[in-house]
Amino acid sequence: MTAATLISALYVFALAAFLGYQVISRVPPLLHTPLMSATNAISGISLVGSIVTAGAHYNTISTILGFTAVFCSTTNVVGGFVITDRMLRMFKRKPAAKEEKK
Repeated sequence: MTAATLISALYVFALAAFLGYQVISRVPPLLHTPLMSATNAISGISLVGSIVTAGAHYNTISTILGFTAVFCSTTNVVGGFVITDRMLRMFKRKPAAKEEKK
C-alpha cells in the first residue's frame, strides 16, 4: 500500500466518521427505534462480510482480522437487538391493575 493510498483511505474514513456523527446526532428521538433497526441490518451485512473474510484463508493476518471483525459485528448486532427491544418495551402499555372486590 502506497502512502498516497493510505492517506486517501484515512481521509475517507475521517470524512465518513464526521458525516456519520453529524447525521446521527440530528435524528429526533421519535425515529431512534427505526434507525436502530436499520443499523442492525447494516451490522448484519458487515457480519456476513467478516465471516467471508475470516474464512477465505488469504493469509494469517486476514484470518485474525476477520475473526476480530466477526466478534465485533456479532457484539454490535446482539447489542442493537437488546437496545431495540428495550426501547420497544418502553412504548408498551402496562396492564391495568385489577381492582379487588370486597
